[in-house]
Amino acid sequence: MSHRVVIVGGGFGGLHAARRLGRLPLEVTLVDRRNIHLFQPLLYQVATGGLSPGDIASPLRWVLRRQGNTRVLLATVVGVDPRARTVQLSDGVLPYDSLVIAAGASNHYFGHDDWAPLAPSLKSLEDALEMRRRILLAFERAEREPDPQIRQQWKTFVVVGGGPTGVELAGALSELARDTLRHDFRTIDPRGTRIVLVEAGDGLLRSFPDALARRGRHALERLGVEIRTGEAVTEVTPRTVTTSGSQGLWTLEARTVLWAAGVHAAPLASIVAGAIGVDADPGGRLPVTPELTAPCYPEIFVIGDMARVAGVDGRPLPCLAPVAMQQGRYVADAIERRLTGRAIPPFRYRNKGELATIGRAAAVAHFGHDLRVSGHLAWLLWLFVHILYLVGFQNRVLVLVQWAWHYVRWNRGARIIGQPREGSTGYAGEGPW
Repeated sequence: MSHRVVIVGGGFGGLHAARRLGRLPLEVTLVDRRNIHLFQPLLYQVATGGLSPGDIASPLRWVLRRQGNTRVLLATVVGVDPRARTVQLSDGVLPYDSLVIAAGASNHYFGHDDWAPLAPSLKSLEDALEMRRRILLAFERAEREPDPQIRQQWKTFVVVGGGPTGVELAGALSELARDTLRHDFRTIDPRGTRIVLVEAGDGLLRSFPDALARRGRHALERLGVEIRTGEAVTEVTPRTVTTSGSQGLWTLEARTVLWAAGVHAAPLASIVAGAIGVDADPGGRLPVTPELTAPCYPEIFVIGDMARVAGVDGRPLPCLAPVAMQQGRYVADAIERRLTGRAIPPFRYRNKGELATIGRAAAVAHFGHDLRVSGHLAWLLWLFVHILYLVGFQNRVLVLVQWAWHYVRWNRGARIIGQPREGSTGYAGEGPW
């Protein structure tokens, strides 16, 4: 019987592991509760109408169609039995010889899960579509609101979180209001939209060098985004957001709150932690060995947003796509080395740089210790990197064409207001948000 590898999760880590294992004489099974690989770094483009869901998602079966040793299962993993070496599904059991757990991360509201219905986050296609629905409906509601004070509440948006996701979302939202929608309404002027970015830390883009972070902040301010750092959100209601900072409590009347303030390992992490006898960290991530294996269970690998791995500076590696991709490839090589009797070196992350886009032809990029770029050149680098890592030639062509069209015409064509998801309402301002 050939060696059986089960991979849980079709995100960046799981997919790169599966692709690397496709050339080996193994039985590979990729399990995911979604049938797609999602390019999460561009979810904010879907949320602001710049791209359609199909532009950043590729069916897993199509991606792996040429790998004869690989099968894809649409299923939900509910447990792991490390002693019996089985993965427990909601409707069956999968045996394994090597297990790769790469189920990613979920939304994190820092102990305030009751805010979730009021402040959608950005981790899935459903999240992005719900966020887009609320953004566009807010403008529709403002168009029909006779009371100027309430109308301005609908035209006020709060983005919580000053990392790359929050910065990119705030910049795209500003361009949507100031440029794309400026001629679409007759009662309101979308250029009067107020966008407030709230960050609990002392600055934006804290993973970037200070000089680049300051440039990113200035680019956002040029787009009209109001930035409030050093203020933590303490309350979210359907009509207000309250923060606490050095100046005390501050309350803003706003009908739309968008959450981009952190992630937590997927719920499966706590199940796996109990099964293998380890304690997860406050972010839900599992401690692993330098070879990315579970302590006492060398046949179980944990990678991506579920693994707590120290970098060369001793700090945990960030929950970023490049980290997961490198770990996926490493795990595939480690499995091959183990089967051929070769030593497995410890995992070392190679930081090839970080990028964040702020708006039209504006971005910041950091490569290594010395190369720091901002402005138009950084934006072109950001565009090239994201096109390069999109899965599927068709996706790359579609996204490139749409971005070129947006750049020339200032148009975001995917401005479709969909039906609300379960637990929400069909009309802005009614019900739980």
